Amino acid sequence: MMRPVTLFTGQWADLPLETLAEKAAAWGYDGLELACWGDHFDVARALDEDGYCQGRRDLLARHGLEVWAVSNHLVGQAVCDRIDERHRAILPERVWGDGDPEGVRGRAAREMSDTARAARALGVDVVPGFTGSAIWHLLYAFPPVADAAIEAGYRDFADRWMPILDAFHDSGVRFALEVHPTEIAFDIASAERALAAVGEHPAFGFNYDPSHLAYQGVDYVGFIRRFADRIFHVHAKDVWWSEAPTDVGVFGGHTAFGDSRRHWDFRSLGRGRVDFDAILRALNGIGYAGPLSVEWEDPGMDREHGAAEARSFLERLAFPPSATAFDSAFDSDRR
Repeated sequence: MMRPVTLFTGQWADLPLETLAEKAAAWGYDGLELACWGDHFDVARALDEDGYCQGRRDLLARHGLEVWAVSNHLVGQAVCDRIDERHRAILPERVWGDGDPEGVRGRAAREMSDTARAARALGVDVVPGFTGSAIWHLLYAFPPVADAAIEAGYRDFADRWMPILDAFHDSGVRFALEVHPTEIAFDIASAERALAAVGEHPAFGFNYDPSHLAYQGVDYVGFIRRFADRIFHVHAKDVWWSEAPTDVGVFGGHTAFGDSRRHWDFRSLGRGRVDFDAILRALNGIGYAGPLSVEWEDPGMDREHGAAEARSFLERLAFPPSATAFDSAFDSDRR
């Protein structure tokens, strides 16, 4: 394959990294996208312990695997969010601290800056993750939401993330926001606004994941072309959505994933409705050469079966871009 295929370890953090690496190698993956939770990649240890980063690489190498990215979605979420008890469950104790919201946000921001330095120490140049959002709760505009409130939310995002992005830039690492509901960017319009808010900072781009766009009705292939120079990383994840009316709409109806009443749900690659052939053609068109990182989620399937199936799906589907026009044999200049 032209691009490496990796497995994002975020949904596998209950397994020791050694165990997961052995499994991923058997499934045919080229590497792992290491999550900054579980025992997979520890930001503090990467910065404080000599040999920690080399040890992570050595562990992967024993299984024939490499690493191109580390992801810190959980801490990134706390930088801009309205902090509550939900965040305590996902944050390291050093970030949660006493739980004071502004203190949590400040410590999360420092941890994200440290993540850039830890990524550089590991030898990778991209960190996918979340930003959180001070205005996600204002998504549906009733009671009416003043334009000034939304503008203030994007200013808050810029104020909190610009110093982090500067730290990324100084480290030679890029931050790739996974465009996703609950984040400051969740579709094309909000992604444009987020990019503008940080002055098109060179360290700010996107982790492209079609599964979070398609069921909303967003042009998920057009997203690639619109942000061609800002696609820093790619998650391969599928989603199914219904064409018929359902009991639960696009907002989820406070139901759990896997509920048969839902309008949409995540699926193993090739079992949803995302057109991955069109996506791969668009990625070829913009010259994206980074990993395709499988973020495996399917509430109705055994995850080990799904991870192996996802790797096989991408191997069957992927193809290198053409180096010449198919009808070049008829070009008189070439005869």
